Amino acid sequence: MSAERKTILLTGASRGIGHATVKRFSDAGWRVITSSREAVPPECKRDPNWTQHITADLSQTQAVEGFIGAVLQELGDAPLGALVNNAGVSPKTPFKERLGCLNGDLADWRQVFQLNFFTPVMLARGLAGPLSKGRGTIVNVTSIAGHSVHPFAGSAYSTSKAALSALTREMAVEFAELGIRVNAVAPGEIETAMLSPETEVLLPRIPLHRLGTPEDVAATIFYLCSPESAYVTGTEIFVTGGQHLY
Repeated sequence: MSAERKTILLTGASRGIGHATVKRFSDAGWRVITSSREAVPPECKRDPNWTQHITADLSQTQAVEGFIGAVLQELGDAPLGALVNNAGVSPKTPFKERLGCLNGDLADWRQVFQLNFFTPVMLARGLAGPLSKGRGTIVNVTSIAGHSVHPFAGSAYSTSKAALSALTREMAVEFAELGIRVNAVAPGEIETAMLSPETEVLLPRIPLHRLGTPEDVAATIFYLCSPESAYVTGTEIFVTGGQHLY
């Protein structure tokens, strides 16, 4: 693997924001290493910059540790230019009831926090060496739901994303000593499989009067990993069409 071309590691890559982010970085010539619980679609495997996909369930601690080892082996002596913590889970009920503090299974809470919060911590710590070598960046994908009560996102998901926002600030200070910038992107209502069918009712509260696209989020992630944001760290950018202003 050439050290001249920057490398991105992205979790949750098989669809939605993750898939769009892979394309954005690949179009810019980055080498791409990805992970998801599912294999990547066949058309993605034809992307010459999509160097390696590692199928792993990152909601399991042992799987994360094994994944870090596989990434380090894949990198060898090459630096890592970016780590994008995009993998996440948001439990839903079959009867359209919001999962709150009173009706949510605590086992689900632990699973949500493991993937949405603890896995980003583990990946950042485990890959700090190659990230420092590459003067790289970490981008945590948070959510508008981490900043106010959301009508559809459950309490476990929302609080895990709020914790990830706070983690971004803490990491930005600590990782700066290693030459690593850490920022976050908080998407709003983005047209992905995670979106609730009822989301259309929220359109009047979005100043730009449309749902976001995965490409909107991917472009912001790319900016935070580019030289244009070289003096930006500890920042969370809302990609919400202005919805977070209400």
